Parts: sequence; C-alpha cells; structure tokens
Amino acid sequence: MKTIGELIKNKRFKKKYSRAKLEKETRIKKEFIKALEEGNWKDLPEQTVVKGFVKNIASFLKIDQKQASALLRRDYPSREVNINPKQVVQEKSLWSPKTTFTLGVLLVGFIVLGYLGFQYINFIRSPSLKVDLPKEGEIVKKKDLTVSGKTDSEATLKVNNQPVLVGRDGSFATDIEVFEGTKEVVIIARSRFGKESEIRLKIKPELSDK
Repeated sequence: MKTIGELIKNKRFKKKYSRAKLEKETRIKKEFIKALEEGNWKDLPEQTVVKGFVKNIASFLKIDQKQASALLRRDYPSREVNINPKQVVQEKSLWSPKTTFTLGVLLVGFIVLGYLGFQYINFIRSPSLKVDLPKEGEIVKKKDLTVSGKTDSEATLKVNNQPVLVGRDGSFATDIEVFEGTKEVVIIARSRFGKESEIRLKIKPELSDK
C-alpha cells in the first residue's frame, strides 16, 4: 500500500521537480520534504505542522488533498511525544493575585498579633525601676535628700508618697525632706495598667541642729 511519502515522491518525479524546486515553490525546507518522502518522522515537527506541509505540497503537485490527508493520518506515528521530545512545557507561575492576597492577610495578621502581644506584655509586666541616689544605708546629714534614677517614661512615680515628675526618657530627680525619724526611702513606679515596682532604701539620718 502506498504511503504519503511515496505518493508525494511519485508525483514529484512525474512532474520532474527536484526537492529544491519544490522547496522554492512551497517554501518548505527540502530537508523536511526528504524526511516526509522517506517516512523519517523523527526529523519532522509535530503533526499539525506536517499537515500544513502535506496540504501545500498536495496543492502544488495537484494531489487529491483528502487522499493525502487520509494517508498522513494512517502513516503518522501515534506517539507524538516521541516524535518531538523537545516540547516546551510552560511552568505555572507560582505568583498570582490569590498568593498576593493570602500573603497580605498573613502580614496583617502578624502585625495585629504583634501589637496585641506587645500590649499584653506591657499589661502583665511591672515598670522598670532603677535608683541612683540615695545609696542603701547612706548617712544623711542634711534635711534635703536627692532621690534620682530612671523608670519607664509612661510610668507614674512616688517617693515617700510624694508624686514625682518623670521625664520623656524615664529619668527622674527630686528632693525630699528628711527628719530624724526617717529610716527609709520608698520609691514606687506604677504602670498605666496598674502594675507596680518598688524599691526601699534604708538611710541613716544624722542631722545637725545648726
């Protein structure tokens, strides 16, 4: 039974056309014409392209196109994947509007959780408190005693029950009056959530009557 390649080759011979002539008239490379005539399918592109080749050649050589198409369908190997192994598989993009939306929601969620966590830590912890003056067991010889140190900038402060102004950096300094019976200095820092830090320092008043 005649193949599509033999049909094209015989018609070409009858019309005394070379492959170069057929290439010029149909704009199909003679290498493809040769592969088609000899049935070398591995040297040809995918089936849809080969169908176009056969249609053009059949039209030029005055071959019945229905017959040519039927022979091509019969002769063309069924495993198209093996014919053209260099198929380009388009990879799906990993980034999409859905991905952007999901990441945006996650980012907002992390920000909200971070803020809530920060507020919770502030709620449960006591304010920091450090006292530079006076020192523990300090001998006080004047009625005015300087108390200074540092706490949280948002904390309220009292020294021996007296309110003390706290600076923007959390520093504080005040003078309290000391009497002969004053035995300690009590510094209390209170957060806006009601948590307290307290430092008690023993002092030894040795006040002069002068």
